[in-house]
Amino acid sequence: MPMPTYSVRHHTRYRYSTSISESVMEARMQPRKDEGQICHSFHLSISPQARVQTYADHFGNSVHWFTVPNRHGYLVLRADSLVEVSAWDVGSLSTAAASWQELDSFSRSSDLWDWMAPSHFARTTESLTDFAQAENIRREADPLSTLLMINQRIYDAFDYVPNSTAVDSPIDVALAHRRGVCQDYTHIFIALARGLGIPCRYVSGYLYHQAEANDRSDEDASHAWAEALIPGLGWIGFDPTNHLIACGRHIRVAIGRDYADVPPAKGVFRGDADSELDVGVQVSLAERPEPEEELIPTTGWVPPEDVDAEQQQQMQQQQ
Repeated sequence: MPMPTYSVRHHTRYRYSTSISESVMEARMQPRKDEGQICHSFHLSISPQARVQTYADHFGNSVHWFTVPNRHGYLVLRADSLVEVSAWDVGSLSTAAASWQELDSFSRSSDLWDWMAPSHFARTTESLTDFAQAENIRREADPLSTLLMINQRIYDAFDYVPNSTAVDSPIDVALAHRRGVCQDYTHIFIALARGLGIPCRYVSGYLYHQAEANDRSDEDASHAWAEALIPGLGWIGFDPTNHLIACGRHIRVAIGRDYADVPPAKGVFRGDADSELDVGVQVSLAERPEPEEELIPTTGWVPPEDVDAEQQQQMQQQQ
C-alpha cells in the first residue's frame, strides 16, 4: 500500500507575567525514523535565539535541549516536519493472532520490563479495578481479541472533553467522571493491558484528521495512543480515543512508559513569574520529496512578528 506523506507544524509559546532571567528546556517533537515511518526533514526554531543540542534518550527518542540565558518575557518553539507513514491492511491482523501461552512465554524477557511494570500514570488503582469488573474486561480468546475489546470498551465508556483533566491528572480523575482526553484514554488502556500481562507502551505524536473519519480528538493538538506487543505481529498501535488501529494516519514522535517520559516540551525557568502556555498543531498531506532529503536537525530564530501571525489560529494544550 502507498505511504502517505504529511507536513507537520507544532507551535508552542510560553508567555511570562514578568521577564525571567533564564530558561532550560527540552523538546521531544522530532518524529521517529524507524520501521513503518520515515522522517524526511525536521527543523526546530527557537525564539529568543538559543543554541540547541540533540541526543537520543533511553527509548531512542530524539531530544532537543537548550538554554536561554538572557532575560525574556516569552519563549517560542516551532517544529516543522515532513514525515512518510506506512499504511497497511488492518484486516491482516487476525491471520497471525498469537495465543496467551505464546505471549506469556514471550513476555518473561527482561527486555520488556519497562512495558510490563506499573508506571507513574499507568498503574492499577481501585477505580481501575472497579471499571474492569463493570466492563467485564478480562482475557478473551487471544491477546489480539482482548486488546480490540479494551479499545472498544474505553471508547464507549468515556466522553472526550477537552480540559476536563490536566497533564498530571491520575487516571482516577477520568475514571470518576467518565470523561477525559487522549492522554487519559491511553493511560487507562495501558494499565488494563499490562494488568493482563500484555507489554504495552505510550506513544506521543500526531493524527492526520479526515472529515469522513469522525475523529473525536482535537485537530489542532498533538495526540497520544498505545502500542501493544504481540508475538508474530510486533508492536500494534491502539487508539481508544477514536476507536482506531494506528495505520497510515498516526505519526509517531516518542515512545515511553507513559506521558511522564515523553512530554513534547518541558523545562524550568529562573524568576518569580506566572506562565501561560499556548499550543497549536497543523497536520496536512504533502508531496514526498524527490530526491529524499537527509535528516539534519537544525535551529533558527523566529521573528516576533511572524510568531504573532501564527497566534491567529486556534491553539490548545496537548494532553
